[in-house]
Amino acid sequence: MSSVLYESRDGIAEITINRADKHNVIDHSVVEGLNAAWKRFNAGSDHVAILTASGDRAFSAGANLKDIPHDFWRAVPGVGVPVDKPIIAAIGGLVVGGGLVLVQFADLAIAADNTVLSYPEAKVGYSGGLISSLAARIPHKIAMELLLVGGSIDAHRAYEIGLVNRVVPNGDQLAVARQFAAEIAANAPLVVKLLKGFVGATLPKGPSEAAAITRATVEAVNTADDYREGIAAFFEKRAPAFKGV
Repeated sequence: MSSVLYESRDGIAEITINRADKHNVIDHSVVEGLNAAWKRFNAGSDHVAILTASGDRAFSAGANLKDIPHDFWRAVPGVGVPVDKPIIAAIGGLVVGGGLVLVQFADLAIAADNTVLSYPEAKVGYSGGLISSLAARIPHKIAMELLLVGGSIDAHRAYEIGLVNRVVPNGDQLAVARQFAAEIAANAPLVVKLLKGFVGATLPKGPSEAAAITRATVEAVNTADDYREGIAAFFEKRAPAFKGV
């Protein structure tokens, strides 16, 4: 069973974390699945993506603490993978740790009324730091309370502080996200991409975010076809035939 599902219809991609039996915990397979899904989305013909999860108990209970995926940044759109098209998060139940990071990097979010968001890493004793960019998206002191106290907020508080766009009855979040997605997919793609890009350039980036973007960019070069061609040409003592891919 795949840990991340990808469906495409009418120009809309639906990307689903598919580990309901484990509260959609983020493990290495989810990181790999999301990384592949964002690459497929950005390179494909879909205009907008919905990120959701299986089951109704949790969007994600956060990282697997028995085997922490320290490369979680690879699963985050706009960080581990460049994504220039809109992403809507449809969430419900528990949204913990890395789950909250995924929501913060989405462009819109629809929350079920049973949603509880928290970031307990200060209580656990580890952090990748990507959450620091939350302070660019909600008021500073509210972000600091979430990060330093390690408490939680419900869906209505998340709406009040601008972390989600709508709060809907549990079970309706995906349908409402689909409505938003259909409206966005009908708009001019070049304008949508331009505005998302400009907003992304306007938002400050935390040190972990900037470092991860740099690392992902370097890895893309050092795993490209041109890398393999260059190395092969060196050992074969011939001129390389680079293709820019």
